[in-house]
Amino acid sequence: MDIKRDLYLKRLISYMWDGQVKVITGIRRCGKSYLLSNIFRSYLLEQGVKDDRILSFELDLAKDIRYRNPLELAKAVREKTEGQSKQYYLFVDEIQMSDEVLNPYNPAGKAITFYDALNDLKSLPNLDIYVTGSNSKMLSSDILTEFRGRSDEIRVHPLSFAEYYAAVGGEKTDAFEDYAFFGGMPLILSRPDDTTKMNYLKSLFSEVYLKDIVERKKIKREDILSATIDLLCSSVGSLTNPNNIANSLNSKQKLAGENTVSANTVKAYIGHLSDAYLFEECRRFDVKGKDYFDYPNKYYCDDLGLRNARIGFRQQEMTHIMENIIYNELRIRGCEVDIGIVYSSEKNKFGHLAQVAREIDFIATRGSKKTYIQSAYALETEEKAIAENKPFGLTGDSFPKIIVRHDIRKRWYDDNGVLNIGIIDFLLDDTIV
Repeated sequence: MDIKRDLYLKRLISYMWDGQVKVITGIRRCGKSYLLSNIFRSYLLEQGVKDDRILSFELDLAKDIRYRNPLELAKAVREKTEGQSKQYYLFVDEIQMSDEVLNPYNPAGKAITFYDALNDLKSLPNLDIYVTGSNSKMLSSDILTEFRGRSDEIRVHPLSFAEYYAAVGGEKTDAFEDYAFFGGMPLILSRPDDTTKMNYLKSLFSEVYLKDIVERKKIKREDILSATIDLLCSSVGSLTNPNNIANSLNSKQKLAGENTVSANTVKAYIGHLSDAYLFEECRRFDVKGKDYFDYPNKYYCDDLGLRNARIGFRQQEMTHIMENIIYNELRIRGCEVDIGIVYSSEKNKFGHLAQVAREIDFIATRGSKKTYIQSAYALETEEKAIAENKPFGLTGDSFPKIIVRHDIRKRWYDDNGVLNIGIIDFLLDDTIV
């Protein structure tokens, strides 16, 4: 099945020949290799680039195992391109398979890595470099450190609903329900029935992501890592923090003494999960105070199918699922996303005025453009509508305001200029935000 990833293709095209190493990152099995080796390669060939000008190395395959040695990789590329007037493209897939090797001129010194090889090759004026790597072995924090500001990172996500629907077609409502249940991992589209889809997602979580993190980070308490994952999956869209999670684990599992889980351990494990792109942290931001709160925050899963598989396809609360889908869509569109906090003066039970915090689900920021968004499954009563709209009136600014809803099909604006739009309409129209 042909899956179009036009958003990422455009980003790759925009970075061509900018002198940087293009690093394609994202959760494993989200389509990074397909984007580079199929979609981008086809684009280059259509533009008249000769096939022999595209140098491809697939380090996970036996045919290219020699080039896991970064010195061999650099040597092979230089022999092909150095001193040539022709332009070449270098594709290195699964670069995390590269080995560290001794420096032949200083065996006791620092080992040679693929970062050294690529930083060396980047000096060739006729070479444009693109690499992909499994996030568990090659994380964005590593990239930014090792390339020292000389790389472009193209973050790839699982399929957006627009990409998913373009591939499957049919009735939009049916497609959305499947997407909310099975998520957007590309290989889901090739699975023949619900059972094989569910088994595939369960296997991904346990056999790929979890094992990778345990191996890479040398996790000692795999039971606590698993329990942390379960709690994060169960609480998408809910405020939490490492201290609360640690207390919950200690209480539920009746841990005591040296087996007690600390908040620092949970914080470190959440960091590993975020580095692996399984979850993203969404922080709370004081709209008028212009400052972030430390805790609590919310965590959203990069793919809802993986989240659903982890909890046995239970807890299908559409309110939280819809919120997670909207968050992911905003990130796919390149937005920075925060939770907005505004305050109103309201009477408490004693009749005294007090400052009450009100939440705006998302503040989506892209460049100088800011949009406030509420996620509302349904607004059946006027009281609910007033409650959803109230935080908007407390912002004190005129940035666009949107309520994304599951219970309407046609979009409309209320008297205050707030756009009410159906979730499917919102996901298929990327001009809104």
